[in-house]
Amino acid sequence: MEMTGKKRKPTLAEIAKVAGVSLMTASRAINNRSGVSPEKREEILRISDDLGYVPNRAAQRLSGGRSHVVGVIAPLHTSYSSELVLGLGSAGRVANYEMLVYSISTSTHEPPAAVIDLLTQVADGVIVVLPNEGQYLTRLSQANLPVITIDEGPPLSFPKVVVDNYRVGQMALEHLASLGHRRIGFIDGDARLASVRDRLRAFRDHRTVLGLDPDENLVAQGDSMQQGGFRATMQLLSLKDRPTAIFTGNDVSAVGALSAIRESGLRVPEDISVIGCDDIPLARQVYPSLTTIRHPLTQMSRAAVNMLIAMVSGFAPPTDTIVFAPELVERESTAKLV
Repeated sequence: MEMTGKKRKPTLAEIAKVAGVSLMTASRAINNRSGVSPEKREEILRISDDLGYVPNRAAQRLSGGRSHVVGVIAPLHTSYSSELVLGLGSAGRVANYEMLVYSISTSTHEPPAAVIDLLTQVADGVIVVLPNEGQYLTRLSQANLPVITIDEGPPLSFPKVVVDNYRVGQMALEHLASLGHRRIGFIDGDARLASVRDRLRAFRDHRTVLGLDPDENLVAQGDSMQQGGFRATMQLLSLKDRPTAIFTGNDVSAVGALSAIRESGLRVPEDISVIGCDDIPLARQVYPSLTTIRHPLTQMSRAAVNMLIAMVSGFAPPTDTIVFAPELVERESTAKLV
């Protein structure tokens, strides 16, 4: 193959010519389809890599084939979402899929129309992490494209992967109550998410069941970010009768709570116990290390990818909702009330 002047990308036909195979055989090898021996596939892939061939994913989709690309929409400013996206990437690579990720920069931001159009043209399917806006979900539902959500948001219902977040709230309260705490604060999050609503509902239900203080002033509004956790904790600490323990809607908010408690001259857990949820890596790195309710993020990511690939292959998912059980992880930030 002769190239002069500015280097250009080779075509699939040129790859086939160098490999000494038909265009169809080259296409099958590069797109991981049957009908090519392992040895020949490896040779064709090596030649394509050496020559810098880049598959035209949009053309593959338009021709009715698969692009082996999964679109991901996620708020990457949260550690929870970032961990999930890392897990999606790992699970996708095992299945020979690439991830095309669009990061939603704020909790109220939606992907622009051009991003949705790109995903519908290029991706075999889309995974939406922590969906909290309805308009882009509506557009995706109209695109004849498989969609999976991790967590559930308004207003449309897609196949989803979730944690039993009602159980998350129950476990957190049961743990704190077992340590003797009766006046427990709760830092809420984005009510557009079903997970947030379920935790608040569990908090209210089980403080009654467990005989805890029902004071609604113990519920403070956060934003799932560290600064929001800091502000909400300061609000709780300003109460005339402050809580002896705080349950936060995620680990990042709990880190903000730890900072607020220290700034107020109090100690964790000697004066106030703190429990978060998610069990992101940060929970093990802060001081004191954070007691939390673990979400099995790796398994959740793998389940979402496998469900989506099954749908891309034409199989209906065995269930519309895969629910994972949470797990209590006890560390240093909670202790018995003395």
